[in-house]
Amino acid sequence: MQKICVIGTVGVPASYGGFETLVDKLIESDAVKFTVYCSSRHYIERLVSYKNCQLVYIPFLKANGVMSIFYDIVSIIHAFVGGHRNFLVLGVSGALIFPLLKLVPRVRLVTNIDGLEWRRSKWGKPAKFLLRFFEKIAVKFSDSIIADNDAISDYVRSEYHCGCETIAYGGDHAVDVRSLSQASMHVDQPIGKRYAFGLCRIEPENNVHIILEAFSKHGEQLIFVGNWNNSEYGKDLYRRFSNNKNILLLDPIYCLDSLYNYRNNCSFYVHGHSAGGTNPSLVEMMHFGKSIVAYDCIFNRNTMENHGIYFDTVESLYQRLSLSIDGSDGEALLQVAKRRYVWHIVREQYINLFSKDLFSV
Repeated sequence: MQKICVIGTVGVPASYGGFETLVDKLIESDAVKFTVYCSSRHYIERLVSYKNCQLVYIPFLKANGVMSIFYDIVSIIHAFVGGHRNFLVLGVSGALIFPLLKLVPRVRLVTNIDGLEWRRSKWGKPAKFLLRFFEKIAVKFSDSIIADNDAISDYVRSEYHCGCETIAYGGDHAVDVRSLSQASMHVDQPIGKRYAFGLCRIEPENNVHIILEAFSKHGEQLIFVGNWNNSEYGKDLYRRFSNNKNILLLDPIYCLDSLYNYRNNCSFYVHGHSAGGTNPSLVEMMHFGKSIVAYDCIFNRNTMENHGIYFDTVESLYQRLSLSIDGSDGEALLQVAKRRYVWHIVREQYINLFSKDLFSV
């Protein structure tokens, strides 16, 4: 049986972000024996195995921020010394060790470079320089490069003159109601039966300020979930808009049952992400067959294949809200999701990269 070790995430069971959910779904394969590296600082309960994969915990180091550089490098060294030769690396933080790793024969290195992380506005100039430098090393020394959006794949081909596989995320787990209790299939909304729904990390590049400003002026009902207390940007938005009668700002929700209720009962979804490639929460929402009003950028247009409704300013979003958003494009978005964003397809695409002209170790 083929063995693959996964580097670069907080770990599984997934409780953090898109990469973690990706790994949680990849390891459901019966054809591969996975080993997943986890941050011991994130997990109080440390399992030896999960879904038939082996878990290895790296002590002291966080999987995010500057510490992720050391976390990824230590994970790779530990895996290599332990006999692993097939590496799936998510992100480019550990790229400094790639040149040494590739000096060893029969090492297979597959890297998902994430969403052009160095372009994100939250990073200062030194961090952006490092992230782009790591990206260059990762692309040069990886056997296969993965991007989650065609726009990023096009960038890699143009910038580095090499191949790049586009593999997005699955979203069908969000509507897998088999795991939901019947008692949680309905929720009473405190601000009215018709409402828009939004969900994201509260960061400027996700354009939450545009969304809240437009809804406050228009009066359309909105429920928005996010980590309002993690930044001055989020705290300021909460102070400004939490008292609006038509806007309900909620803290992060990680329970899929509760998220199912809010997503399934909303009239339409509003999505402000402008960077980072294909966003997991967007492909999850596409499986609900609802209209989606999204920030107008190439990543969102590629993800939704130009279906949906688009905005880029407070004024343009206000105008879109003034139209009748009747859900007519929801079925087209659902069909795109069923064709592209289901986990069994994503899992097969990842595993195939290790199966081409490869040995099993």
